[in-house]
Amino acid sequence: MEGVVGMSAFGGFWRGRRVLLTGHTGFKGSWLAHWLLAEGAEVTGYALAPATNPALFDLLGLQTRLHHVVSDVRDHARLAAVVAEARPEVVLHLAAQPLVRLSYREPRATWETNVGGTVNLLEAVRATPSVRACVVVTSDKCYENREWVWGYREQEAMGGHDPYSSSKGAAELAVASWRHSFHGDPAACRLASARAGNVIGGGDWSADRIVTDFVLAIRAGQPVRLRNPHATRPWQHVLEPLSGYLHLAWKLAGDHGEDFAQAWNFGPADASVTTVESLARQLVAAWGAGEVEIDQSPKQPHEATLLKLDCSKAAQRLGWHGSWDVATTAERTALWYRAHYNGTAARALVDADLAAFRATAASHHQPWTRA
Repeated sequence: MEGVVGMSAFGGFWRGRRVLLTGHTGFKGSWLAHWLLAEGAEVTGYALAPATNPALFDLLGLQTRLHHVVSDVRDHARLAAVVAEARPEVVLHLAAQPLVRLSYREPRATWETNVGGTVNLLEAVRATPSVRACVVVTSDKCYENREWVWGYREQEAMGGHDPYSSSKGAAELAVASWRHSFHGDPAACRLASARAGNVIGGGDWSADRIVTDFVLAIRAGQPVRLRNPHATRPWQHVLEPLSGYLHLAWKLAGDHGEDFAQAWNFGPADASVTTVESLARQLVAAWGAGEVEIDQSPKQPHEATLLKLDCSKAAQRLGWHGSWDVATTAERTALWYRAHYNGTAARALVDADLAAFRATAASHHQPWTRA
């Protein structure tokens, strides 16, 4: 078990807890695996090998710090065997094909991973009596986007124009079906889903993402080219939704956990819902160099223009809300990469962000910050 970095949180719930985390080699998964280890959890990770080089998973040395299983969530037999062997008390399902533009090129693989893989995970959990709580992470893009100015609430219709978004809506329908069909007994595993906004932060090198495009352009001395400058998104630091996932799982596993076996939004305040262009300019300002350029290519795959979440349910029932605004998020993200390329170790940078985030959340009296 690793030592706790800084203060412990979540009432000490994660200390010694057996956790199965899918997608632990990805951007969000690597941050979450590191945080779980810092809290003292015993983590089994199940995912494909890291998809990028560099990869935060490698930079954090996670392969030697947890039980690392390289496999595909589409392999039902292998996934079921790993879950059964790990005997987890909590399952956090993040494994996915996470890119909208890639889903246009590989729609079948996107659906097989995001929907079929989720069903495989649900069945593996159902067959494993040790699991007390399971959180399936989907996306804010699971909603049928009507381009309206209001934030989407958890009871809004599922949908999605592109293969990625529609696959996340379908995954949500699967979770709801399994919850109603197989998890109604109070003694059964409590099953919830979580829908987050657009996450950014240090350590993401995935293609077709604004921060990756920004970092590559800055380092090459080129302008940051924006495909959809007016697209408006609920930007948030990666630690924001991760704190929501960990908090939700804690509540699910506790007394009256069945009351929290629902869908939940974890997004930023309305003031942090801003355009791609605005975020890019904030990143450039924080770095202290660079320019923004609008891509004039006439044809781009369809992506939603306006998207934000209504997170009042999480605020009222979980006491959860965002801690860092978009300006702080952009600044910490840009400075993370600048420090990384100046030689600071990724683990030190992640620990610094985690400590700063915990401190801000504690100053806002977020309930998950208590030891």
